[in-house]
Amino acid sequence: MATSDGKAVAESAPKRKITYRKTKARWHPSMQAIPVPGIRRMVNLAAEMDDVIHLSIGQPDLPTPKHVSDAMIDAIQAGQTGYTMDAGLPELLVALRDYYGNRYNRKLSTENILVTSGATEAMYLALSATAAPGRQFLVVDPSFLLYAPLIRMNGGEVKFIPTRAENGHQLDPDDIIKNITMRTFAVVLNSPNNPTGAVYPKSTIEAIVEECAFRGIQVFSDEVYDHLILDDEEYSSVLSCGTDLDHLMCISSFSKTYSMAGLRVGWVISSQGAIKKLRRYHMFTTSVANTPAQFAGVAALQGDQQCVRDMIDIYRERRDLTTDLVNQTPYMTGYKPGGGFFIFPDLPDHVDASDVCLRMLKETGVCTVPGDAFGEHCTNSIRISFSASSEKIQEAFERIIPWMKKQKF
Repeated sequence: MATSDGKAVAESAPKRKITYRKTKARWHPSMQAIPVPGIRRMVNLAAEMDDVIHLSIGQPDLPTPKHVSDAMIDAIQAGQTGYTMDAGLPELLVALRDYYGNRYNRKLSTENILVTSGATEAMYLALSATAAPGRQFLVVDPSFLLYAPLIRMNGGEVKFIPTRAENGHQLDPDDIIKNITMRTFAVVLNSPNNPTGAVYPKSTIEAIVEECAFRGIQVFSDEVYDHLILDDEEYSSVLSCGTDLDHLMCISSFSKTYSMAGLRVGWVISSQGAIKKLRRYHMFTTSVANTPAQFAGVAALQGDQQCVRDMIDIYRERRDLTTDLVNQTPYMTGYKPGGGFFIFPDLPDHVDASDVCLRMLKETGVCTVPGDAFGEHCTNSIRISFSASSEKIQEAFERIIPWMKKQKF
């Protein structure tokens, strides 16, 4: 090609068509250890439906006590919205030290405590910082769905120790002790238990803690429901059963006791050496817990506890109602949970509770959670929450009982 003055000009090259290959995100293989939560699966489906009664919720339905809410509002208005110390608000650390020291007659230091973004972060730090290939963790089955995936994500091995509805889902300490091997690194406890509501007696906790101390095995104790004891019995924490903290981590939060689930303040109590390690890890995860909510936590611990006693009375009434209605329901094997706000009845052994919960939601509008969300030995169980008004619970079973009568299991 030439111009008017006779000079040659190169032809422009045709434009290259660029295509991009679709590739999957390069997630770490450990992500495969995270299951699709059965709770979320049911709740998401229920969100697309009308006239649903939720017996699926794992958080209090009662309001946050006013003095607690006021303390958080006051903190915000006073400009307390920056970072605290990474270990937690100093006033809260002191309040927790004094509270646990008085409750369990145990001398603690603020250096034994790390404030976290809810008990979930506390358990995340504890398990992910210790799980590793070759380390086996004994986990009660059923149990809260967080534990096993965290252990497996970090290369640890999970060995489930099953409990049964016919025994009130009580844990036999001998079942833990006889399953301890050379590979056993830790035992994970949760009392009152989610999803069963079982409260382990002092004899059970003592036997496990003492054996683990003798063998050099860690005990991680999730105690977020420690105030929701529905019968006249004293709660047994690992803090009241262990002679030292070197092999113990006690984890709790304000979420259940004071209806502060969305405010995200929890803690872990352990030896000063363990807290020092976890504190460094915590700085690279959430850094600090919600500052105004930590001020609310101080008010919760130091304020009038009548609000907690009133809440327990309400849950006890609902527990009794729910237990009676479960016992009236065909095919359900119930028991009387001692704490928390869940019951975990069995269906016949051969029945797939996941299928039952799904059909029951679609056909009756009552949302529950199938047992396979909580373990490997409870696929025929259903978690029912009584964190709903007595009227809603009654209405839900007016739908469930006639529907169950029609089933052919």
